[in-house]
Amino acid sequence: METMIMNQPIVVDVGTGVLKAGFAGDQTPKHYFPNFIGRPKHVRAMAGAIEGDHFIGPKAQEHRGLLSIRYPVEHGIVRDWGDMEHIWHYIYSKDQLMVSSEEHPVLFTEAPINPKTNREKMAEMLFETFGVPALYVSMQAVLSLYASGRTTGVVLDSGDGVTHAAPIYEGYALPHSIERTDLAGRDVTRYLRLLLRKEGTDLHTTAEFEILRQIKERSCFVSLSPVKVEVVEAQESCRLPDGSTLTIGAARFKAPELLFRPDLIGEEFFGIHQASVVLTPRHLLPAFWALHERLDRFIKKSVQVLAYSIQKSDMDLRRMLYENIVLSGGSTLFKGFGARLLLEMKRMAPKDAKLRISAPNERLYSTWIGGSILASLGTFKNMWISKQEYESEGPAALHRKFM
Repeated sequence: METMIMNQPIVVDVGTGVLKAGFAGDQTPKHYFPNFIGRPKHVRAMAGAIEGDHFIGPKAQEHRGLLSIRYPVEHGIVRDWGDMEHIWHYIYSKDQLMVSSEEHPVLFTEAPINPKTNREKMAEMLFETFGVPALYVSMQAVLSLYASGRTTGVVLDSGDGVTHAAPIYEGYALPHSIERTDLAGRDVTRYLRLLLRKEGTDLHTTAEFEILRQIKERSCFVSLSPVKVEVVEAQESCRLPDGSTLTIGAARFKAPELLFRPDLIGEEFFGIHQASVVLTPRHLLPAFWALHERLDRFIKKSVQVLAYSIQKSDMDLRRMLYENIVLSGGSTLFKGFGARLLLEMKRMAPKDAKLRISAPNERLYSTWIGGSILASLGTFKNMWISKQEYESEGPAALHRKFM
């Protein structure tokens, strides 16, 4: 078993929207694909048709028009362990890493303030089903700071399912100061779908949701002053997979504005809500109301998440944290995000605070890169939880070693 732990570790960043996997010591993940599983939604009618009852990775993307798409992770929490197991098997398969799970220790990432039961189930599956020799679980924000070369700073990580801010001082995470909201990229995609529906474009299937995500990533931006943006100036044409062209206007900046201005979302939803009350009884719109109420409950401004996190830290540490703000995650890649965040933070921070925001070019992979650095350190071998430890102590071993 000791020999197995000495083998090159595998690093897996299980994001809500994207999964990244590769070997410790590498500069970038070897594999990167949307974290969903697709199943055929039509009856197979011809010999020679694609075979399989489920598809993952590039094949799922290639055939998504034929598939019903399911996301096993919502807001950083695994909701379907059966689908998650299929995806993890795929990671180790000949199509991906081409290694045996029993021969390599594995580092997994997780969002902060996740339920302990999620971590326990993950460890149970990895040790008992996959037979990994050793496991380490690390908070995503800590790894992003590793990737930036800092030991002190506050990481604002916004991915597809979770936005969180985590202050770290000289390598020590400050758990009482962590702020988290479940408002993130997938909510922006859902809001973009709603805005486009109002403009006459209805993309409603699970496969079309992936098209929306791609439109969002390619076309949306964060404005410094959204009320002054002219719709005509914001217009852009996108080519859809069927060859048709979609012209997007105000939705390009209104959708990601969700991350900064929940009051604008309130105005949009109140308008739709009033129309719905007039036209349709509430009990006929359960899905809409569920989304409305969930957004109303979870929406926090990204800037508030960051500012509150710093304010909850010890007064002696705040100056260093203000000077070392690090962005991470795909939802910070919107054009204009960093400039807008700086503008909003200046309004909330003390007047004499020096604000410095670092937006690494590789921040889409920052969490994985940090895990690659950490797991490749010679001193890290004592940090693993071995299979023997897990069998001896059970889940208690996880909570003893991992924050």
